[in-house]
Amino acid sequence: MGMLETIVAVYLRMLYYPDGFNFPLQFIYSKVYGIELLRELATLIMLGSISYLVSKKFYVWLAYFLLTFATWDIFYYVWLKLLLDWPATILDWDVLFFIPIVWVGPVLAPIICSIVMLMFSSLLLLLDHMEISIKFLFHEWLSILLGTIMIFYTFIIDYFSLILRDGLLNPFSKLSTNAEFQQRLMRYVPNEYRWIWFGIGIFFILFAFSLIVRRYLRYICNSVKKTGGFGS
Repeated sequence: MGMLETIVAVYLRMLYYPDGFNFPLQFIYSKVYGIELLRELATLIMLGSISYLVSKKFYVWLAYFLLTFATWDIFYYVWLKLLLDWPATILDWDVLFFIPIVWVGPVLAPIICSIVMLMFSSLLLLLDHMEISIKFLFHEWLSILLGTIMIFYTFIIDYFSLILRDGLLNPFSKLSTNAEFQQRLMRYVPNEYRWIWFGIGIFFILFAFSLIVRRYLRYICNSVKKTGGFGS
């Protein structure tokens, strides 16, 4: 799936960025943008379906969704590097996602998110393998949610600011045909990522992770003592 995603990106870059991808963004026709939204939605459905086929238990489903999503995202950039020799550095800016609006940020940011998702998925699968009942507490979910919102904010705030300027949010559905917005979009060049907010978001998520590990550590230690290793 990572390679397939990369091939689609290669085609789009050949069409819209024949001299190599860079900001400002080129205008994409509304029909092409709509098709791209459907493709991304289909990708999410595929990842969710794979996880659902493996297990219908929520936390195990979540683990496999995080695992497949993170692996897909990392290998997307691996294949981009192999096929296009891009990014030149992990701090190069990229268009990350289109749902519900365009996400942008340095390549390093989604890679860090993928690593954190792999950590969570590994923990959940380990607990499930040890037949330990998994349940996050309210404050753990709250910490994860706050961290996720902060990270999401760093990805969409620049583009969202363009939309909010001069009341372009209404009507949102007609942005792709709004000449004023198109002109602003084609002048927009990101130059400063909100790393502090991103770092705070990652901290909240890792804080929740540490609370979960600490809470289940006693069960893990007891299992290791009984079996002489992980699992039975």
